[in-house]
Amino acid sequence: MITFIIGLVILFVGAALYGKFCEKVFGPDDRKTPAYTKQDGVDYVPMKEWKNSLINLLNIAGTGPILGPIQGILFGPIAFITIPIGNIIGGAMHDYFSGMICLRDGGTQMPDMIRKYSNKGVYAFYQVFCSLLLLLVGAVFIYTPGDIVATQVFGFDGAVSSVSTWVIYGVIFLYYLIAAVFPIDAIIGRIYPIFGAILLFSALGVFVELFVHGYPLIEIWDSWNTTVFAYGDYFNANHFVPIFFITVACGILSGFHSTQTAIISRTMKSERQGRMTFYNMMIVEGFIAMVWAAGAMGVYNLGLQTADASLATATIGVVCKHVLGPVGGIIALLGVIVLPITSGDTALRSLRLAIADALHLDQKAAGKRLGLSAIIFVLVAVILVFAKSNADGFNILWRYFAWSNQSLSLFAFLAITVWMFETGRGKFVWMPLIPGAWYTFVTVTYIVNAKIGFNIPWTAAYVIGAIAAIAYVCLLLWYGKKRAAMKAKKNEK
Repeated sequence: MITFIIGLVILFVGAALYGKFCEKVFGPDDRKTPAYTKQDGVDYVPMKEWKNSLINLLNIAGTGPILGPIQGILFGPIAFITIPIGNIIGGAMHDYFSGMICLRDGGTQMPDMIRKYSNKGVYAFYQVFCSLLLLLVGAVFIYTPGDIVATQVFGFDGAVSSVSTWVIYGVIFLYYLIAAVFPIDAIIGRIYPIFGAILLFSALGVFVELFVHGYPLIEIWDSWNTTVFAYGDYFNANHFVPIFFITVACGILSGFHSTQTAIISRTMKSERQGRMTFYNMMIVEGFIAMVWAAGAMGVYNLGLQTADASLATATIGVVCKHVLGPVGGIIALLGVIVLPITSGDTALRSLRLAIADALHLDQKAAGKRLGLSAIIFVLVAVILVFAKSNADGFNILWRYFAWSNQSLSLFAFLAITVWMFETGRGKFVWMPLIPGAWYTFVTVTYIVNAKIGFNIPWTAAYVIGAIAAIAYVCLLLWYGKKRAAMKAKKNEK
């Protein structure tokens, strides 16, 4: 338990220090925000800070910070240290600057941010890559909550041939459609406080009961191999780098988050709310990841559940019911279900906004929003049917989702780096470059080796990943300095 506590101290103390530093580097001021200057009653709507923060948390926290850490904790107690460190300097920093740059640039969406701070080729690739990721997010975040509801709430079999499975999927689909089409404060702004209360009960309930029940957690300085599960052997056999960082995903870093903070940039009343809304909410997601990693290790060590990455969804139910009892367990389980649903709806909303902005489509009329959303939903349905009908469909879907999610962050780090050069903050470019280089190495190494990628042996994959990371840093430094010089020359004229 001591390693877990140390990790929490790193998370919260580190967040207080580095979050303040990020805020100082950006320099929020009292200028009017897009919520007022572009107010349209649909997407640009001034909302209170607590509501923006809660909506952003629910937008970014899908099943990633639960399923990822449940699988990632199989690598051992090192997860309790790597999750908070990565979250502080990687994920939270990524979310803060992505959201704040979009906010200052007029409430732009991420594709516009990429277009402004890169070139046409990078922008075009990003548009396609981001759209595919958001479609995957929509499908994954219908599949996972739908199956949890079917099997662990109602006791159905969740089979592809069962009518109940598709009825539950259909209900989630209908909610997504409503949330994607109606004004943000009409549906999301009113329902999310309820969802938020359930989410907080779920996470805090599991956290408290970890100490009340004294769940057995392994310390980083003790032997990692127990009579129940050999965490040390698993660590040695499964390539901690890059597999752990792809697996844990959202608890440390998520490129998907940048598409969500951009949405909230249109509803904030003040730039000074950014640290709480963007940075601190990612820290909360890190806390959720830490709690579920500890809960999973606890039930594994007690022999209540087999330590198997393929049984992650089953582990959720065991943790909820054993830790909080029958009633509390159901409420906690509802909190788990809420997470992906409240990310899936805004993922599809942000995809609609990105496409509309790119094609200059008017979205003020409900009919036009519905028409564009319908096309998006048909594509999500096709992916969902494939994943459910194919024996290995969901595993394929999840692997591509996890890898593309981390890969998308590289575009945000690129834009943040160039923005820093152009705005006279060049001495701080190490902030996005360090996590950007690391995740270039992680994502490239993973896809080069993976069977869903190029299936190249590990040694070669590591070499290629290292070369890619070095190239990423060098190209960004060259391009950022070039853009800064061009802007300075333009300002002189």
